[in-house]
Amino acid sequence: MRKTLATGLVALATTPAFAPAFAGGIERNPQSMAILFQQGNYVEFGASHARPRVTGDVFGLGFASGNIANRFSTGSFAFKGDINEQLSYAVILDQPFGADTLYPTVSPLGGALGKINNTMLTGVLRYKFDGGFSAHAGLRSSWTSGQVGLPALPPTLPVPYTMSTNTDQAWGYLVGVAYEKPEIALRVALTYNSSIKHSLTPSETLGGAPIPVANPAFNVKLPESVNLEFQSGVAPDTLVFGSVRWVKWKDFVIPAPALGSNLVVYPKNSVTYTLGVGRRFNETWSGSVSLSHDTGNGNPTSNLSPIGKRNTIGLGVSYTQDAMTISGGVQYTRIGSATTTLGSQFGKNSAIGAGIRIGYRF
Repeated sequence: MRKTLATGLVALATTPAFAPAFAGGIERNPQSMAILFQQGNYVEFGASHARPRVTGDVFGLGFASGNIANRFSTGSFAFKGDINEQLSYAVILDQPFGADTLYPTVSPLGGALGKINNTMLTGVLRYKFDGGFSAHAGLRSSWTSGQVGLPALPPTLPVPYTMSTNTDQAWGYLVGVAYEKPEIALRVALTYNSSIKHSLTPSETLGGAPIPVANPAFNVKLPESVNLEFQSGVAPDTLVFGSVRWVKWKDFVIPAPALGSNLVVYPKNSVTYTLGVGRRFNETWSGSVSLSHDTGNGNPTSNLSPIGKRNTIGLGVSYTQDAMTISGGVQYTRIGSATTTLGSQFGKNSAIGAGIRIGYRF
């Protein structure tokens, strides 16, 4: 079974990660460790694009918000190599977090915006023990910056407010364990990702005038998380795969120092459940389908990220020729209702994403 499942079909098990729509909080991919388990030396390039639609009723008074979620694209690079029979490593460059919200001018909150840019470089080592067990650990270097804009909202905010930050670099780590049974393509991997604390220096304005702040730096934590990823062959040329991901979004807070308040707060942590099945059709073509449910971050939520629970269906296809595998996927997400701190109501929204990944084994 391993021979028939270890190439294009196994690659499909993580293809949906490259077709992002919406996950919990500001997450754009689930930081999978699947690259570590590729056979031999392997290099991979990925790209994706998402088109979310998020609309609602501003203040709950019948004022249409317009679509506040901008389209976004992400890219990734990963390399896995073997040092010896027991020890291997992987290097991953990706963009696991991000946000791009803008209220159209027709909305009462026209001009309100929130942007977060994030790039992460991860290095991981894996050691194989006897009996199918292994352990992995690594470091992450994260670069993050942000931008916020709020229109005048009398009487609490009589003039417009803006904030932009520097790009800060910070470190985090990951540790994990895995078990494999190659005869049935079974793999279970558990990974803990630490939080990453960024110290950001804001430049703030009120009514276009710069605001001097005695101690302007503030901390933002990219949240810690736990990933459980699994797959198993269940019949010739058929693979079941899935994951459970928990993220501590309660720790993610973005303040507005000059206003003495928080711009983004999540009331609860999120859990994302994914289950899928893949099927090899012939020597070169494989396909998959997956379903996901994200529990959301609770209410009331920020006006810059009014996203509720998510239900997603993903379709994937993979083409393998010699040492190259090309995998593609699409996702469609239904976004549940959310109530913001200003009483705005959002619901019946959706997002669609598509991605491609090219892998080469040598």
